[in-house]
This record gives sequence, structure tokens and C-alpha cells, in this order.
Amino acid sequence: MINYNPKEWFTFIFRIHRADTVRKLAPMFLGLSVYAGIIGILELEVFNLRRYTELQQLTIVHSLLGFVISLLLVFRTNTAYDRWWEGRKQWGALVNNSRNLALKLQAILPVGDDATRAYFRNMIPNYAFCLKNHLRNSFEPQELEAVPGFTPQPGQHVPNQVAAQMLGRIHELYRQQQLSGDQLITINQELQSFTDICGACERIKNTPIPFSYSVFLKKFIFFYVMTLPISYVFSVGYLIIPMVVFIFYVLASMELIAEEIEDPFGKDANDLPTDTICENIRKHVAELI
Repeated sequence: MINYNPKEWFTFIFRIHRADTVRKLAPMFLGLSVYAGIIGILELEVFNLRRYTELQQLTIVHSLLGFVISLLLVFRTNTAYDRWWEGRKQWGALVNNSRNLALKLQAILPVGDDATRAYFRNMIPNYAFCLKNHLRNSFEPQELEAVPGFTPQPGQHVPNQVAAQMLGRIHELYRQQQLSGDQLITINQELQSFTDICGACERIKNTPIPFSYSVFLKKFIFFYVMTLPISYVFSVGYLIIPMVVFIFYVLASMELIAEEIEDPFGKDANDLPTDTICENIRKHVAELI
């Protein structure tokens, strides 16, 4: 995730970040410039189509379609941002639940039971790291703290393995009468919340925008921009070249930004800072237990 000062907005105009859509769309800018120039030469110089007023009236169609495409893009970006923000709320809940579980265990566990405290001091952050990598379809065992008796299996659902290990350890403490029934119920709520958060994040990741909607919007943008020079070249001349490039930049950038943030758990520049969140969970749990 990019850290920046929102008050220094003027510098953003002249700064091209690696995540900026200008870099991604630069080849399209060149192609559209050539295309618009060719259309201008053909209509103004070769075929001299100024006498056909019907072509000039096509600007009315673009005005109407411009309103429609703006509504579609607003809906697209709002939907993508909702997914990004929902992911951030789930990871915020994971932070809070990890702290709450650590606080309760520190208060409930018998004095002198250092082995159990060390177990949960490592396993609670391990869940966050496993969830992060699970959502990225990767497995990074070097990020996990070693815990006796626990070896994650990469071919399976690793967050579930960690949750099952912690739940089993809690019930073992209950059978040893180190936890009361009320304390077991209280701690069980925190452990259950881990799986609920995992399921919510999987729902965001595994349910993309419907294919037909995404394809339709891309085709709409493409044909809208490609037909602009046909009518507007009569009123603006060869200024249609920068005009088409700028309009495409605005419309395509909105779509690219939406595509990037609709899956907020990856490693893109605008994705959630899950690496930092995991490190903070490890730091705070170590302070509490």
C-alpha cells in the first residue's frame, strides 16, 4: 500500500508512480494517437467529408452515451472500493480479536504456565501470516514461528490448521481444569471469529465482478473512444488526437483502478498492507502475553 500525504496534492500532478495508470496505458496512447490522426486525414483531406452533416451530428450520440458510461464507471468503482474497504474492516477485526484473545489468555492462564503462553504467543500471529499467504495463494513457512507439535501442510487449508491447533489446545486446558466452562465459552468466541474473518476474506477474493459486466464495460469504453474521431474531427480538427487520448486515459484509468482494488489482498501498490498488519499483530501479542 502506498503511504502518502493527501495534503500535498499538487505534487501528484507531476509525479508518475509505478502504480500510475499512465505507465500501463502508454502503448494504447500511442496507438490511439495514430488511429485518430489517420481518421482525421481520411475524413478531412482524402475524402473531404465535411459536406456530410450526418456525420457531424454523431456528437449527439456520444453526448448521450457519455452520461451512460459515467454511471457505469461510478457503479464499477464504488463496487470495487466496497470490496477493498470490506477487506480492510475484516483485517481490522482480526487485529482486535488477536489482541482480545491474548489479553484473555494472559489473565486466565495459571501463573507459571510459560509453555502455554509461549504457544499462543506464536500461534496467534501465525494465524494472521497464514491467512495473508492463503489469500495470496502462496505458502511462506519462513514467516511462521516454530511451535512444537505443529507442522503446517501446504497442500491443505493452512489457516484452518492453525485454528484447529489452537482450539484443540484450549479444550485440552479445559480438560485439565485450567479453564472453567465460562472461560472456555469466552475464549471460544474469539477463536470462532478467526474462521469467520477468513471466510469473509475468501468471499471477497473468490467472488469477482460478474464476467459479463466487466467485459461489457471494457467493450463500451473501447467502442466509445474509437468512434469519437469520426464525428468530432469536423469541429476540433487535429486536436482530436490529444482529445481522444485524454478521454481514454480518464475512462480506462477508472477501470484499471477498480480492477486493482477489487482483490485487496495481493501485492499491488494499492492493496491492503497485510504484511504490516501481520507484523503488528505479532508485536502486540508478544507485548500482551
